[in-house]
Amino acid sequence: MKKKYLMTPGPTPVLNEALTAMAEPIIHHRHPEFQGILEEVREGLKEMFQTKEEVLLLASSGTGAMEGSVVNTLKKGDRVVVVRGGKFGERWTEICEAYGIEVDNIDVPWGQAVDPADVKKKLEKPAQAVMVQFTETSTGVTHPVKELAKLTQGTETLLFVDGITGVGVTSIPFDEWGIDVLVTGSQKALMLPPGLAFACLSEKAWKAAENSDLPRFYFDFKKEHKKIKENSTNYTPAITLIIGMREVLRKCREVGFDTIYKENAAMARATRAAATALGLELFAPDSPSDALTAIKAPAGVDGQQVVKVMRDEMGIAIAGGQAEAKGKIFRIAHMGFISKWDLLSTIGALEKTLAKLGHSFTPGAGTSALIAELDI
Repeated sequence: MKKKYLMTPGPTPVLNEALTAMAEPIIHHRHPEFQGILEEVREGLKEMFQTKEEVLLLASSGTGAMEGSVVNTLKKGDRVVVVRGGKFGERWTEICEAYGIEVDNIDVPWGQAVDPADVKKKLEKPAQAVMVQFTETSTGVTHPVKELAKLTQGTETLLFVDGITGVGVTSIPFDEWGIDVLVTGSQKALMLPPGLAFACLSEKAWKAAENSDLPRFYFDFKKEHKKIKENSTNYTPAITLIIGMREVLRKCREVGFDTIYKENAAMARATRAAATALGLELFAPDSPSDALTAIKAPAGVDGQQVVKVMRDEMGIAIAGGQAEAKGKIFRIAHMGFISKWDLLSTIGALEKTLAKLGHSFTPGAGTSALIAELDI
């Protein structure tokens, strides 16, 4: 019998305590029992987002929170600057264009982070918003969100951050940095199945919402904002996922957010060290993410074959490249409910896979580098 490992950058493994809680009989979302659960989740999310603002909960994927943040704060004809350096940067553009918003893209080469100077130049012309990923999941790049926030602070320009592969991975202090919109989803570092999205808006963003004229029905943030303060939701929530979220937040508080962030960073460094020891190149060497590592497939090896052999023969699911990076890279996650022992198994399986596909390296070099870096 083959044990399976999920090492993809979403979905990721689900926390055991959350699985157990979500297996309990369903409860009604308008009863006091659920309201008490939601109140606990509200407070935990504020701690995770490092904010005094409410964090809205939506029954959708993270893309729903992205779309909802656009339609609730912008107007048709507004100009926005979008950092487009991968598949998910492109999503901001696609959402805005669907609603008649003027998009001014900054096309960043895949594998590189945006230069804040390029954003600053775009802002010489008035813009209602700057939109960026914290981590571009398709490339493993972390963008300099803190530096970008300095450009929009004290102005009318909003900073939208897709933190779907960021929140819960590393510290993103919403209030301190001056972010205006931060969204995430349940299936990454939050250690839950897909289906729950989160959106946090600053006071400046809520002010902009007063003048927004874009159509919306389900993703009506004003209604959700009013309801969440009552420990309720505007429509039927993802009850089971919210119950699971309570367990995730309890575990995060027990372990400590700072400890989690340090462990994620250590596993990221170890994965990069292991890849380098195997003679592989990192796809994002200058601004790598603590959530996942994107690795270039070695010469003569199809990255999709690496993914296939790992999955079908080793029982370990990793991710391949997307769009222009398809076949050129593969991606390994190290966030959420993933341990250093999971990584050790993954790197060992990667060595066996690369040897089978004809890549030459010193056997054991990757696992040795990982062990040394993590002191295991």
